[in-house]
Amino acid sequence: MLDYLIPKDEVDNDTDYHNKIRKQIERPIQTADDREYSSEEIRTAIEAIHSKKAPGEDGITSEILQHAYRQFPKLIYTLYNQCLRLGCFPKIWKRVKVIPITKPGKEDTIAPSKYRPISLINDGGKVLEKLLINRIMHYVYTNDLLNHNQYGFTQKKNTTDAAMAVKEFAEEGL
Repeated sequence: MLDYLIPKDEVDNDTDYHNKIRKQIERPIQTADDREYSSEEIRTAIEAIHSKKAPGEDGITSEILQHAYRQFPKLIYTLYNQCLRLGCFPKIWKRVKVIPITKPGKEDTIAPSKYRPISLINDGGKVLEKLLINRIMHYVYTNDLLNHNQYGFTQKKNTTDAAMAVKEFAEEGL
């Protein structure tokens, strides 16, 4: 079942494009945009982790992480900035607990496709992901790099906007 839900990332199956990407990520790229995370950025990212969500494999909940930040802000600040400096995402934060949930109406089948996997990610990794995503999205929006036809996973845009764009396109064609 795991092979079906989570295929292995093997170098043997790489295309030329994937080989190029692997070579690019072997060394961190330092740019002027790689300024340290501020204490405010880190605090905001930690507070953004939902307290109702189950913790990852390490068992550290968002409440524990928030408490640790309040008690040891310099330690947490240094930890996340060192990840940025080194271009490193700690392996322990990449580990997930995968829980297969049976899809409704598929309880009686034996096919692996009856499951929908849920990944419980360690909260320390969620915070680092949030910090990175915020930086990337700021760069993308500031430099107007997002395609104007991008609707999914885009702030202030939804499926209704996409449907309206298709409607307008069709009307122009008619």
